[in-house]
Amino acid sequence: MNDVDVKEYLIQNDQEFRQLVQRHQSYESKLEELKNRSFLNEHDKFEETIIKKKKLAVKDQMQVRIYNYQSDHARG
Repeated sequence: MNDVDVKEYLIQNDQEFRQLVQRHQSYESKLEELKNRSFLNEHDKFEETIIKKKKLAVKDQMQVRIYNYQSDHARG
């Protein structure tokens, strides 16, 4: 299975992975909201940086789970 297939499988069958996806989407929505503002003050810029880091960390966790699934189910 490729990454997309594994991701879809995990979304359907792995509660923790599904929560990671939801958290990633939530961070993406928050970033879009900040992006659509006409002006970002220093607090907003700091918040944007924090959200980007959290989003990346969640993406990394998702990739690890995809990799682990692929490793566990590799054809021998």
